[in-house]
Amino acid sequence: MTTTHKLLIAATLLAGSFSAMASSHQGAATTSTPTTPKTSAVAASGEMADGEIRKVDVENKKVTIKHGVIKSLDMPAMTMVFQVKEPAMLAKLKAGDKVRFSAEAAGTSLIVTDIKPAQ
Repeated sequence: MTTTHKLLIAATLLAGSFSAMASSHQGAATTSTPTTPKTSAVAASGEMADGEIRKVDVENKKVTIKHGVIKSLDMPAMTMVFQVKEPAMLAKLKAGDKVRFSAEAAGTSLIVTDIKPAQ
């Protein structure tokens, strides 16, 4: 077995371990991005999740949100980076803002499709 094969096997086992640990810590805040969202549907019935903006990355069209449960994606509460559907969404956001947002899965990415200030 070559060194490359051994490294590939080790990386695969390690990735599986991290995935299992993340699953066992539902509700715990993390900074990781899930590898495969459980559904690719748009948020059901316009359902929105609560969140708090942690970071806005205009250059890369991304926003980091500490969010509650996202039922439409079967996702527990955590902190993670999302891409945004429209870069203009980021202009009104800053760290610390409380928001309500909708997200959808697109391949291995999660995209914020709607975001507004929480009331």
